[in-house]
Amino acid sequence: MTAPAPGADGPSLRPRTAQHYSVAPALDTPEGYVAPGMPGAPVTGYDPTAHRRTPRRRTALALLLAPLAALLAGLAYGCAPLRAADSLGWLTIAQAGLVALPLGLLGGRNRLLPPLGALLSAGALLLGQLTQHLRLVHTATAAPRTLLHATLSSWRADLRPLDLAFYAIALTGGFLLTRRTANRT
Repeated sequence: MTAPAPGADGPSLRPRTAQHYSVAPALDTPEGYVAPGMPGAPVTGYDPTAHRRTPRRRTALALLLAPLAALLAGLAYGCAPLRAADSLGWLTIAQAGLVALPLGLLGGRNRLLPPLGALLSAGALLLGQLTQHLRLVHTATAAPRTLLHATLSSWRADLRPLDLAFYAIALTGGFLLTRRTANRT
């Protein structure tokens, strides 16, 4: 037969035990410490000071480097060999990745950077296509006065529905790659 617990049906019938005092020094535990294995204990590898060590975001530097990356990507796209012009549209993903790299890594999770990455990627594609047509017109015509007008009319005449798909890929790729790059840091 067991004795009832204190407070359940009245006082316990067991005799009181002596208090035990330890001569060991009190443990120096921080406020709110929970022993490992107990409910509320942090997960293995948890570092409460990790938020203090996150890298500082350099949004201004990202906003400076992203247009430079778009300019370089557009010029590289436009200076590709002319005989590969039909298959160049798929390089818009590489352009979007080149633009997204500084925006995502340096800019962080700023919500304005993914739309900026999308616009810069589409701008890089436009610059690349205009550079291609400029090269074509320049080889055919040597008159510098009509070069810009001839380039724009050649570009407009050469637009196909597939080019709109590539602009959609550039916009989507620029947005998603900027967001994913920012989330991985």
